[in-house]
Amino acid sequence: MKKIATRQSYGEALAELGRENPNVVVLDADLSGATKTSIFAKEFPKRFINVGIAEQNLMATAAGLASFGKIPYASTFAVFAAGRAYDQIRASICYPNLNVKICATHAGLTVGEDGATHQMLEDLSLMRTLPNMTVLSVSDDTQARWAVKEIAKIDGPVYLRLARLATPVIYGEDQQFEMGKAIEFGTGTDGTVIATGVTVAEALSAKEELEKQDIHIRVLDVHTIKPIDREAVIKVAKETQKIVTIEDHSIIGGLGSTVCEVLTEEYPCHVTRLGVKDTFGRSGSAEELMKEYGIDSLSIQKEFLGK
Repeated sequence: MKKIATRQSYGEALAELGRENPNVVVLDADLSGATKTSIFAKEFPKRFINVGIAEQNLMATAAGLASFGKIPYASTFAVFAAGRAYDQIRASICYPNLNVKICATHAGLTVGEDGATHQMLEDLSLMRTLPNMTVLSVSDDTQARWAVKEIAKIDGPVYLRLARLATPVIYGEDQQFEMGKAIEFGTGTDGTVIATGVTVAEALSAKEELEKQDIHIRVLDVHTIKPIDREAVIKVAKETQKIVTIEDHSIIGGLGSTVCEVLTEEYPCHVTRLGVKDTFGRSGSAEELMKEYGIDSLSIQKEFLGK
């Protein structure tokens, strides 16, 4: 299966968007080679700003550009975007409800060998609690390309989470996406795995393996964390026997917490949350870390096999 990193998809889609919309400008904090904004910079050098290693200034500058009618896409690693620049995002972007698109790459454990200091496991939690903020976490190349262009249509702050790791291409080019609407795979009633980002491919792999053992589950791809698709979450909870959430993020405040909030209010049931359990990451390959922290296909299978 073909694999593409969503940060690569981001860079290529951003250049396409630049050709379509002259109001799009891009900012980066000296990481354009890694975030792939270099693709845009090469084609539109006058619409690209490298602010240097100054992430707080990155967000403040993006806010200023938005106030003059531009559509700024501000990019850096997730640990710097959501962490180091949190105050600027909160006070200078979300409070005045400015039209800034924060596109954060290298999120989660799957940053790999860079280790705990660079493995941002709290960004979904931080960003979804901010008023006016829309939060997306995309699962593959096709979905990422859609999201990059779709968020330009939203008048307000957006946080788009992207990965370093190359992940399988799940969707065909004709796939239809809708903001705030999850995508359901399968009709099994034994359980549902609610996944986001890089873990969607793991969930689909587990679904395939479990079917060999006569266990039939569904997978719900939640690409929009905020606003979450409440109807889809309630539907699968009512129609399947077991609910498991999985994310490359802390189980505190991320997808699992969001699902639990919905179900507590609408359809109380037991939810098993797979993710990083109130700890920091560590250095290792992405595959090793996903296994170690229980966010891979095998970990999902164990939940349904009772191992």
